[in-house]
Amino acid sequence: MPDNPVSDSLWVLLAAVLVILMQVGFLCLETGFVRAKNGINVAIKNVSDFCVATLVFWAFGFALMFGATHDGLIGTSGFLFDGSETSLGGALPAHWLIFFFLFQVAFCSTATTIVSGAVAERMTFPGYLAVSAVLAAIVYPVFGHWAWGGLAFGQADGWLSSMGFIDFAGSTVVHSIGGWMALAAILMVGARHGRFEQGAGAIEGHNLPLAAMGVFLLWIGWFGFNGGSTLAFNDSVAGIIVNTLLAGCTGGLGGIAISWWRSRRPDTAAFLNGILAGLVGITACCHVVSFAGALFVGASSALICYLAGELLERLKIDDAVGAVPVHLAAGIWGTRCVALVGKPELWGTGHDFATQLGVQALGIAVAGVFAFTLSIVALSVISRFVRLRVTEREERIGLNVSEHGASSAVLDLLVAMEVQSRRGDFSKPAPVEPFTEAGEIAVRYNNVLARFNAEVNAREATARDLLAAKERAELADAAKGQFLAQMSHELRTPLNAIIGFSEVMNGELLGPIENAKYKEYLGDIHKSGTYLLNLINDILDLSKIQADKYELNESEIALGSLLEDCQRLIAPRAENEGVELRLDCQLAGLCLYADERAVRQMLLNLLSNAVKFTPRGGQVCLRALVEPDGRIAVAVSDTGVGMKKADIPKALSPFGQINNDKTVYVADGTGLGLPITRALVELHGGTLVIDSVWSEGTTITLRFPEWRLRTAIAVNSSAA
Repeated sequence: MPDNPVSDSLWVLLAAVLVILMQVGFLCLETGFVRAKNGINVAIKNVSDFCVATLVFWAFGFALMFGATHDGLIGTSGFLFDGSETSLGGALPAHWLIFFFLFQVAFCSTATTIVSGAVAERMTFPGYLAVSAVLAAIVYPVFGHWAWGGLAFGQADGWLSSMGFIDFAGSTVVHSIGGWMALAAILMVGARHGRFEQGAGAIEGHNLPLAAMGVFLLWIGWFGFNGGSTLAFNDSVAGIIVNTLLAGCTGGLGGIAISWWRSRRPDTAAFLNGILAGLVGITACCHVVSFAGALFVGASSALICYLAGELLERLKIDDAVGAVPVHLAAGIWGTRCVALVGKPELWGTGHDFATQLGVQALGIAVAGVFAFTLSIVALSVISRFVRLRVTEREERIGLNVSEHGASSAVLDLLVAMEVQSRRGDFSKPAPVEPFTEAGEIAVRYNNVLARFNAEVNAREATARDLLAAKERAELADAAKGQFLAQMSHELRTPLNAIIGFSEVMNGELLGPIENAKYKEYLGDIHKSGTYLLNLINDILDLSKIQADKYELNESEIALGSLLEDCQRLIAPRAENEGVELRLDCQLAGLCLYADERAVRQMLLNLLSNAVKFTPRGGQVCLRALVEPDGRIAVAVSDTGVGMKKADIPKALSPFGQINNDKTVYVADGTGLGLPITRALVELHGGTLVIDSVWSEGTTITLRFPEWRLRTAIAVNSSAA
């Protein structure tokens, strides 16, 4: 009962207003800690739970908590509180009692709001209102009666308080009770989608400055929370308020220090929640500790809070704002600190240290068993009538839209971007909300879209130009092929006639030509005609290969016999040039599955070039073997003039002739032998490799894939 009704009543009224201000702090804190798409929902829940808690506590909770006790278990008077002096079964000044009711309503709403932050972003609005009603009507007031029953009359009517349990301003009664129900609700509704997926990190809040402002508002409100719990404006108020201030400071700095030590950076959430943990911890013992004790309680509560948060993380329990570590874990620790740090002479219970510590532990355990068990049962019953968890789609689009049909500039921008990414249509700009951060982001995003569309249009124009050029090239290539085919037919006939007549004229049909000059002319005619015919044949072969119209007629070739045939064909020319031609074949009993005509042409091209570019007295070697990796290698080596590395690409180009001091006198071919040879071996899936040293010689190796290797047995069985 108040000693000074006027001053005490005014103090309780002021404290009640400060505690109600904490609702604004909770609103800012929780809204800042969640994503933008859920901010409106969290704000509405914070306001609505205050309304629900006030009405339910007025109708039932206040009576159950502070009414005339029944064996220290439950209050029995004061239902539908009317403000009369005898509402609670005893005589009290009406105005003081009303202010006391207002003060306790603020406490009840604080306990209720704790659940809101924990289950943010995934609990339905109707489900949350039902949970708030149960907490305000039953869970909070029943345990509150055990710990604070008879408080209005300055008595200890509850069975826990009569044993000496101390919880001055509600570390357990308010914060732990709210924390236990928050934990039960988290376990019932589960984690947010994607929260604990592989590689997923913590979900960042969209407005941490707003959350920081919420912490400051809570801190200011806490002066009324703890200071007003004296229910009188007496000498202890000043010390209680300073203890509250000091504990919040060391809690915040402790949170920063711990996060800096564990994660190598000062974490914002750890800092803000450290402040709140320090305030929660000091709440139970702020009237019995020294200033130094308050510093310890604040710092140690921040540590307890941080470790509890890591435990939830390991257990994959998703607490959106850290409500359970702050209110439940720090609340339990703060209640223990009454005995651990508090001054025994200020307890007023007559207990020694061990007894007081045991009583505190009993109160904490009873609160946990009662609140958590009743919360699980209540949530199970509620879930039969009201859906507690939003759907995955509702959670994805955000509760602002799915629960309230509300929106925001940020959400509108996100929705527009998601639609564009899903449809792949980036032609329309995103909506711009002027004079907002989201609008500025939308402007920059639209600039990116404009640049992207410009690049796409430019690339599409280039692609169209390239397609048109490709079509023109294909038409030109087709025309070239047709022209070459027609011209080859027209040229071969007279060339064959010229070659034939030159042979006839030089033969015995007309008798020997005695005139040496005429004989030289006939030789030139025959040589030129043969050269032109070979040139036409090479051009046609290369044209067919480039047009992908060269058809391989593959069969199993006795490669050894083919090599001997090629050697015999080139041998006369090598002998005339004074070049030694050797054959080294290590393919006894092996065959090559390939186009015999094409292989023959490749070998003759290489042997002809080798003989042509090898000076008199040199050597040319035709070698064939199976390499260790199973591929067939056919190599033509010479001791000729060789090539510089820079000249090799030119030698592989059609009509490419290497005209230098040592080759100009012999470079009388078409320049198509090597290009055709490389193209033909690549048609067989093989490779051509040139190893040449200037003035020392050249080795050209053809390698055919392993699967083209056959045995003589296979050939014979196939023939059979």
